Amino acid sequence: MRTEDLHALLTAEGQDLLAELRDHSPGDELALATRLRRTHDAELVSAALAQARLRSRAAAKFGADAARMYFTPNGVEQSTRTSVAEWRARRMKDLGVTSVADLCSGIGGDAIALARAGIRVLAVDLDPVTHAVARANAEALGLADLIEARCADVADVDTSGYDAVFVDPARRGGRGRIFDPESYAPPLSWAVQAARRASVGAIKVAPGIPHEAVPGDAEAEWVSEGGDVKEAALWFGAKAAEPHRATLLPAGVSLTGGRLPDPEAGPVRRYLYEPDGAVIRAHLVAEVAAELDATLIDPTIAYLTTDRLAPTPYATAYEITDVLPFNLKKLKALVRERAIGTLVIKKRGSAIEPEELRKKIKPEGVNSAVVVLTRAAGSPVMLIGRPA
Repeated sequence: MRTEDLHALLTAEGQDLLAELRDHSPGDELALATRLRRTHDAELVSAALAQARLRSRAAAKFGADAARMYFTPNGVEQSTRTSVAEWRARRMKDLGVTSVADLCSGIGGDAIALARAGIRVLAVDLDPVTHAVARANAEALGLADLIEARCADVADVDTSGYDAVFVDPARRGGRGRIFDPESYAPPLSWAVQAARRASVGAIKVAPGIPHEAVPGDAEAEWVSEGGDVKEAALWFGAKAAEPHRATLLPAGVSLTGGRLPDPEAGPVRRYLYEPDGAVIRAHLVAEVAAELDATLIDPTIAYLTTDRLAPTPYATAYEITDVLPFNLKKLKALVRERAIGTLVIKKRGSAIEPEELRKKIKPEGVNSAVVVLTRAAGSPVMLIGRPA
């Protein structure tokens, strides 16, 4: 997208086109484009169609707001989803933050959540198109009085007048994802210094950030939604008692810790617990094990096991009926004998691909089961069971 495309979309004619395209079917796009170009400028029609496609993609992150917002391709890909941005804004609000310098703000996903929490935001981005989109989004959502969008190099911005600094460095380059935090733009070391200068600082980082790259004075938080890890953030000045945090959405529950030794390993017992991905990334499996009085099934595998069932939001429990050495012929026979037609296949520490295994097993029947392909005491096993 170009800035002139955005400006054209903001005109009355552009708004009419976007309204007409709001619920269009992708299969009808060619015929629709041909019809619209008879009465509208061809470039405007192309810009509107492109924006309609981006809004459709963005709905997964922004929900109903996507239909009113403006996007760039990178903005859809890299922006924070609304649920995670709202969680971060709520944390800042609880820490007493009233103003935030949002550096590398992108299309404004975090700025929107912060403003809706009643926090004043300076949204800074160097790219003129991205800056213009962020400004348009603030206006479209009625938040322009709380969001100041500024096109500038973040290194030149004075953040001393703000309670908090939030930095969202670019983590993608010409060759795809960037794994070295010092290759972020700006580098993690610069972002850390910027975050430390405020009373509260936060930096969005890749979920796969090496633990050794986390500064000693930071709280590292991994956030999952529906069991999928979405992002990680480093917090400064938040008076965290523990170095690591795992937050699970939509429940909004957090587990902190990171100082316990690894739990002991032992035999598979009646119940198997699969910790949430954020718990695993945050290295907080030991904290869940302590809560459940559980042991690992293998020193290298993040599955926990207990004799009794206990509720926890941080792991999914399964009741295990069979613990068997992995054997494809035996598994096929067992599935057939028990008339298992709905088979959930999970794996950890196994090279077997679940979908390839499903094709070989061909489950058929009225019953359901869960099979876990993993290792126990160093050996490949298949655990058969059901949700507890």
